[in-house]
Amino acid sequence: MDMLSAARWSPYAVGIGIGMLSWLAFLLSNKPLGCSTAFTRSAGLLERVVRGGKVNRKAYYLQFTPEIDWEWMLVLGVLVGALATALLSGQFQWVWTPGMWTAAAGPGVVTRILVALLGGFCVGFGARWAGGCTSGHGISGTLQLAVSSWIAAAGFFVGGIITAMLIYHVLLG
Repeated sequence: MDMLSAARWSPYAVGIGIGMLSWLAFLLSNKPLGCSTAFTRSAGLLERVVRGGKVNRKAYYLQFTPEIDWEWMLVLGVLVGALATALLSGQFQWVWTPGMWTAAAGPGVVTRILVALLGGFCVGFGARWAGGCTSGHGISGTLQLAVSSWIAAAGFFVGGIITAMLIYHVLLG
């Protein structure tokens, strides 16, 4: 229980846990871990509320049926797990604009939300374009030694480093 209440976990223990989870996912469902398709399916579910059954006839949704599936439940589990960890460690707090953001861009909540939405769109677009997200390529694909996933994972790191440097130098510089 001591680890569950820790503010930071060992990256080695977490890596082993993710590896075991990935192994169990393959063993029990014959599917790799991945999250980006869950967001695609969620968009289809929301569109179905407005357009009805017409959504199911779209070419894209013929391949990725709008439904609540195991990937959707994985995303839900990540959110519930993050909340549980924050609560157990005493680190949970409501923050609309983090201190670093406020110092760099001001306390505007609307700007923060717009930037978050733009970032989320870019990440979602990139994940669908790459045929998977950081968990799909970076964990499951590299675990399977897929060359495309190793290339994607390298791209994630390079892109993350460049983005962090740009944010640091543009916003905080």
